[in-house]
Amino acid sequence: MPRSNAWSHLASLFGVEHPIIQAPMAGGATTPELVAAVSNAGGLGSTGAAYLKPEDIVKHSRRVRELTDRPFAINLFAPLPPPGEVDPSRMLAVLARYHQELGLAPPQPPASPLPPFEEQVDAIAESGARVFSFTFGIPPAEVLQRLKARGMVLAGTATTVREARLLEAAGVDVVVAQGSEAGGHRGTFAGPFEAALVGTMALVPQVVDAVRLPVVASGGIMDGRGIVAARVLGAGGVQLGTAFLTCPESGIAAVYKAALREARDDMTVVTRAFSGRPARGLANAFTEALADTKELLPYPLQHAATTPLRSAAAARGDSRFIALWSGQAAALSRGKPAAELMRELISESEQLTLQVTER
Repeated sequence: MPRSNAWSHLASLFGVEHPIIQAPMAGGATTPELVAAVSNAGGLGSTGAAYLKPEDIVKHSRRVRELTDRPFAINLFAPLPPPGEVDPSRMLAVLARYHQELGLAPPQPPASPLPPFEEQVDAIAESGARVFSFTFGIPPAEVLQRLKARGMVLAGTATTVREARLLEAAGVDVVVAQGSEAGGHRGTFAGPFEAALVGTMALVPQVVDAVRLPVVASGGIMDGRGIVAARVLGAGGVQLGTAFLTCPESGIAAVYKAALREARDDMTVVTRAFSGRPARGLANAFTEALADTKELLPYPLQHAATTPLRSAAAARGDSRFIALWSGQAAALSRGKPAAELMRELISESEQLTLQVTER
């Protein structure tokens, strides 16, 4: 496939007008209203379903289909090895003082918050989604074959060229190249995350050169400038997450949206404090307090252990103890309805493309 045709090819593969993907952010941000608004505006809305029970995936997908007849995507975390026997007592002791400060009951030993992966896949197979995307690794071959047989497009996340090649070998249709600027969890799976913090500008062209698949650029893209830059680097599409978090349709807490609107370029950190897995977000009191602690539990137990604290803090509008996942370009957030944001992204990128072509 000629790279000059990459943009139109990916749009055709997804069945959309513009290969602009609203990132599948797990944890409640991707409401049916957000997903449908992006799809109705000509992009690809995506559901972050990693923490959803199978029955909730069914309900969510049904609602999306009520709101749009356009293609949409669903994302899961690839299965990870179980964390094994872990003594949570020291981490619970750390959390206890924050629970006390918010008047919560003492923290309890955590259990994995992830529903059975196989049952989630069953729900996704019947969801009506056009695209199945995933991160944290590569799902079992039989899962990929099953969903591909249902006509779904498979998109996997890579943070290095090596991971992109592994995804291609596994039979995926699209590689999402996640640059180090991206907010939320790092998708790294074929090495230490510290060695995979490659910026989007450096990662995308190397992945484009390494695989024969369409490549989606992800990380730090917030406006038409980023979209055009990704296209010039050879990307067939773009994925934006932080840009959509401040939309009215986003399901995150109001205090979270306010923090994103006030963000600066130097305010994010990559932290394990909230989930036990490296993720980029705005620094706050919790990330600073736990920056050097040795008591963190492995993912997903740390996620489960901090859930009551995060939920209570969000309900109270207390940004000190919630995970403020964010990319490095959050300062460019607009806070507009998703459809309006999509129109602006499309218009900006088209105008800039014309300017670049005319030069």
